[in-house]
Amino acid sequence: MPTQSSAHFFFNWVKERIDEMDAAIASLERKAVQMQAEARFKADQFIADLRKKRNEFESTVKEQAEGSEAAREAIKARLEIQWKGFESEIKKCLEAFGKDVKQQQVVFQSQVTAQMQAWREAADKTHAAAGEFAAGQRKEIDASVSRMRDDATAAEAKLHKLGQAGTESWSALSAALTETRAAFDRANQAAREAFKQATGSVQ
Repeated sequence: MPTQSSAHFFFNWVKERIDEMDAAIASLERKAVQMQAEARFKADQFIADLRKKRNEFESTVKEQAEGSEAAREAIKARLEIQWKGFESEIKKCLEAFGKDVKQQQVVFQSQVTAQMQAWREAADKTHAAAGEFAAGQRKEIDASVSRMRDDATAAEAKLHKLGQAGTESWSALSAALTETRAAFDRANQAAREAFKQATGSVQ
């Protein structure tokens, strides 16, 4: 059980990033089809680079999917670097789109939606997995799931408010996503620790 649960939380983390990547790419692709030939060509190149980075991220995960907890922690550091490269490429892409505030908002909202969906799915999976434990052993897991859901609601409200303003720069929007992503990571880690404790009490 400990190995399985540590993999579960690693894949929550991975899925959240990949979902955000897919959402950002899809929103940029929708915008690119509306562009004139020369601008479209440049945008398509940026999107191809984003897709390549996204696929490299997923390949790195697949290479290590069956590894130990220590191997997953090591690969996570590599994935963090790849994630930062993806974020940097989004910024370049948005600049190539002419710093279109409307498009920045569309990309931001698509990432918000993906991030919130990942939070809910992670909370639901953790809650379902907690069912394997007796009621007394589930207490901490249930509390961490409750905190995860509360944190997701607070993060969504904050991001929604920021998105509604419509005047924030991409760096401010990106910083807000980074902050709520870090909150997701902390909530995911807290749930992982609660699982470890429950697993330890079973043995």
